[in-house]
Amino acid sequence: MVYSVGFDLDLTLADTRAGIAAVYDEVAHRLGVPIDSAAVIDRLGPPLEQELAHWLPPEEIPAAADLYRSLYPGLAVAMTTLMAGAAEAVAEVRRHGGRVIVVTGKNVHDARRTVEALDLDVDEVAGSVFGAAKGIAISAFGAAVYVGDHVADIEAARAGRALSVTVATGPYTAEALRDHGADVVLPDLTGFAGWYEAWRISEIGTVSTVM
Repeated sequence: MVYSVGFDLDLTLADTRAGIAAVYDEVAHRLGVPIDSAAVIDRLGPPLEQELAHWLPPEEIPAAADLYRSLYPGLAVAMTTLMAGAAEAVAEVRRHGGRVIVVTGKNVHDARRTVEALDLDVDEVAGSVFGAAKGIAISAFGAAVYVGDHVADIEAARAGRALSVTVATGPYTAEALRDHGADVVLPDLTGFAGWYEAWRISEIGTVSTVM
């Protein structure tokens, strides 16, 4: 059996914290508004406009979002690094013939730039979706597993009818992820390859028994 896998991007595959903080700092400087980039990073995950609503009145958010997106490629992408075990996790899925999709709240253009800069071998990138809204892309791709770091990624997996695998590398502890109903909780992606191999064997055995 071949299984496809979906991954979240920020703080799952990619450590975008330094780059995102730099962009928010520049937006704050140019607009002359106070934005605490450390607070932004502490709750990283929700869409850009949702985060900007903490700092700006509604009528100023569209222009600020446009400014952020114009700055992101030049500032953030070069500062982004792989999360521990990310490359190996993608390679493990590939080793068994599986396909990989990245489904993220980041806009698709910056998501693709990030994936390319990190040299991650993925088949598709879906962007600008969060929480259960990710389920459409997960389901359409046929992903059996969706991996993320946020409680909203658990909702995404459920909506996409995929197994929810989480890593405690984002804003939530392992305990919090379990409490929100994750099927699997790993400290980080360094344990993904071993878990995936064992899970595949158990799934293949289940299918064989049923047949």
